[in-house]
Amino acid sequence: MAGLLTKDTTIHYKTSTMQDFQEIDLLMEVPELGGEPEKIEVTTLKDSMKKYIPGVRDLGDLQFKFLYDNSGPNSNYRILRGLQENNELATFKVEYPDGTAHQFDAYVNVKMDAASVNAAMTFTATMFLQSDITVTNPAS
Repeated sequence: MAGLLTKDTTIHYKTSTMQDFQEIDLLMEVPELGGEPEKIEVTTLKDSMKKYIPGVRDLGDLQFKFLYDNSGPNSNYRILRGLQENNELATFKVEYPDGTAHQFDAYVNVKMDAASVNAAMTFTATMFLQSDITVTNPAS
């Protein structure tokens, strides 16, 4: 049967001073990973229809949503806010339950999400990409 449940999807990070990736807890949402190239028009005066070639891909900024936790030095909010405050480039790895992984380098900006009555506190970590996204397939 084809299909994959998103349960157990994780995000990890590593800085230049760390040897191993560490998980960032309480991930709630992962954005679309990938991008479409811009269309570059190459139509000539002899063509009867427009023609295009693929241009540069714009992957945009990646916005990850987390359940808010600021309970200690290793809490998700403090880790990500620390990366932001230190303007520190980090390597991130999103892993899916089947072993597929997306890895990229990015700077982070943290923003508290809106609060409302009878709702969980969340925050968004926006990743400003500094590399391409490398995809690793699961082991066969």
